Formats: sequence, structure tokens, C-alpha cells
Amino acid sequence: MPHNRCCGWKIEIRDELDSPTELRDDLDGGKLAEAALALLSLTLHDGRVWKALDWNLMNLLFEKGWIFNPASKAKSVLLTEEGERCARAFLLKHFGLKARDSAT
Repeated sequence: MPHNRCCGWKIEIRDELDSPTELRDDLDGGKLAEAALALLSLTLHDGRVWKALDWNLMNLLFEKGWIFNPASKAKSVLLTEEGERCARAFLLKHFGLKARDSAT
């Protein structure tokens, strides 16, 4: 695999086909991609976005009781029991193929 060096860092250049993204078959990948891009755009500045969610959005999830306090040095956040339940339900509600197929 080819490499480039930039600012002293070794950057690995990957072909898209090296590790294809695999999503569950029951989810609409196109809708997920659009939603992810929309969420990333909340951190847009000078054409760049953070590879994480907006802090205000994270605080909203915390206020709703769906995640534990996101204000920490950890790179991950814990979902509450209600958050896990809601996450599964919302994923299928908004991105599930079966629900959409049965509605048509």
C-alpha cells in the first residue's frame, strides 16, 4: 500500500475497495450517509468538519437522559438504558428498509 509523508507523519493511502463499508442489510445506507453528513455539518468551519458530533447536540442527548455526561476526556460516551432502547428504535424508524417497504 502506498504511503505519503506530510509534516513528519506517515500517511497511508488506501484504495476505497481495500476495506468496503458494510452496513446491515435492513438499513438504508443512502439515508444514513445523508444524515451523517448533515450532523457533521453542525461543526463546519472553513470547509472542514470534526469527525465527531457537535457539543451542543451531545449536551441535548445528555439533557434528554439518553447518554451519560459527555464532558470528559474519554473519546466515547455511554448510552443510558433508555438511550440504548431509543437508539435501536430510531435507527429502524428512520433508516430501516422493512418499515419503508411495508408502508408502500
